[in-house]
Amino acid sequence: MNKSQLAIANQANLANTTDGYLKFMLNKHTPAVLSMRHTQEAIVIPVESVTAMPGMPACVLGLMNWRSRIIWAIDLPQLLNIESLETRLRQYSVVIVRVDTTLLGLVVDDIIGTTKFLVEEIHSPIGQVASSLVPYLRGCINHDNEILLALDAHAIVHSSVLRQN
Repeated sequence: MNKSQLAIANQANLANTTDGYLKFMLNKHTPAVLSMRHTQEAIVIPVESVTAMPGMPACVLGLMNWRSRIIWAIDLPQLLNIESLETRLRQYSVVIVRVDTTLLGLVVDDIIGTTKFLVEEIHSPIGQVASSLVPYLRGCINHDNEILLALDAHAIVHSSVLRQN
């Protein structure tokens, strides 16, 4: 194989690169994915494991202990201004995300599992979802007759709502 054939083969491999994602339900009706690059762990914890803190934005459920670290537990659907979680839960499904040195526990309705998508499968969310969601998205993925929200971990962690206090 000569250099030009090798270069073409490498480009073809890059074009077919798939990224790993954690798939979950934000609420009963909204499926979403988050890049595995920012996902540390997916856990289920008792509601009592989160300690409420006064004076915080409504989407901040409180503080939780994760691997001997104290991190914020965030009601992700409420942060995104969509239908929030049921209030009478016994346990929380939490996606632990890391962006740079910041850790957050994102509370979602249900954790489904992992999946992979080609980068080219992520399309602009404009016109497909509410405009208030767009700043928190990398895009949307049409998969198995449903639209998955491809969330942007950086935008979530650096949300102005979480920086108010």
